[in-house]
Amino acid sequence: MNAPFAADARTPVELLHAYLRGGTPAADPSLPLVTFYDDATGERVELSARTFDNWVAKTANLLQDELNAGPDDRAALLLPAHWQSAVWLLACWSVGVAAAPAGDPADADLVVSGPDGLEAAQACTGERVALALRPLGGRFPQRPDGFLDYAAEVPGQGDRFAPYSPVPPDAPALETTIDGLPLKLTGEQTVQLAREGAARLGIGPGDRVLSTLGYEDWSGLEAGLLAPLAAGASIVLCRNSGSLTADQWEKRIDSERVTLRLG
Repeated sequence: MNAPFAADARTPVELLHAYLRGGTPAADPSLPLVTFYDDATGERVELSARTFDNWVAKTANLLQDELNAGPDDRAALLLPAHWQSAVWLLACWSVGVAAAPAGDPADADLVVSGPDGLEAAQACTGERVALALRPLGGRFPQRPDGFLDYAAEVPGQGDRFAPYSPVPPDAPALETTIDGLPLKLTGEQTVQLAREGAARLGIGPGDRVLSTLGYEDWSGLEAGLLAPLAAGASIVLCRNSGSLTADQWEKRIDSERVTLRLG
């Protein structure tokens, strides 16, 4: 039986680092890792592992240095399945912040919200960051009151990141739900569950996994980020794609060389 991709990785961040090391067809840092479509705007974004990691580093620096976030903090992520949402998850784990997609802002130390969650996000008494989720990572036309505009803050951050203290694999990493039941995972448990998901879904090194699922529960996180990452596969995220015809789906699957569609 072949060893799993990056068998020594014990956190999601270490899985990403395995891509950056390269050396195998499944871990070429110059190849697409995350491809994103928003069919409401016509946006398509493609990020290699190297480019994705650069965004993660900048966002982690923003978290650590500007927002003073660190281990024992909890971030509510009121975000859809989007390439910037994937960046924020890896950035939280880089710093040691527990990520709670669709979590309660009132119980969080900081909140990160897209345009649809801004009203709910005001329940957070800590730092608030707003993502416009516009094509090309554009800013809000007018910054929401009480929020930092992510697109305005992140470009000036450093391209490399080092946590003030190492993040252990047994530190809290993810709060989510499975079948409506709450689930709290360490980094190591997140990787283990992602590997089990990859095996169950039949995802292997070099696969291209297309997902239309949201990030509000484990099934969407598994399909649209963590299981492909754990398997050495890449991700095609599709948002607002409900009106695509069968022919349009066929063309996309062919053009993106998709090997597995989920959702």
